[in-house]
Amino acid sequence: MAATTAYSTALLGGARLPSARGAAAPPSSLGLLPLRSPLPLRLQVQDSAPPRLSLLRVKASSDDSSAASGDELIADLKAKWDAVENKSTVLTYAGGAVVALWLTSVIVGAINSVPLLPKIMELVGLGYTGWFVYRYLLFKESRKELADDIESLKKKIAGSEPRIASVAGQGNGC
Repeated sequence: MAATTAYSTALLGGARLPSARGAAAPPSSLGLLPLRSPLPLRLQVQDSAPPRLSLLRVKASSDDSSAASGDELIADLKAKWDAVENKSTVLTYAGGAVVALWLTSVIVGAINSVPLLPKIMELVGLGYTGWFVYRYLLFKESRKELADDIESLKKKIAGSEPRIASVAGQGNGC
């Protein structure tokens, strides 16, 4: 104990740490540190009851439905992978996506290192967000227009259903 006190006195330049008995530390020899209250902070407990940490109690339980859905997900992914005809193209696209993500990260890191540019980009993003909210989300008519635009984009990407039906109907009369 004496060695610890001597070490802490030497380390702190004459200031002493409070002892385990709750005694206050003497004023610092540096004169820069504020004086500490001699009473330690304690939780006020009435009638010697244990303190309540939370009113909400959570009970852990085991549920096997998540494991089953995980197995179903893996089986579904395997079935979809087996259904892919050109696997090399899919792997090429996936590799390209990873490289594009890495390159984007490098570019953002370089832009972030320029002193004023990140703040300007934040302002541009904030301005665009405000414009988007005003243009598409603020009024009911514009929200409907946005929903219609999204639906038309989905049909362009996935292919429209009437076109598939018309192609299926153009068979050789079987």
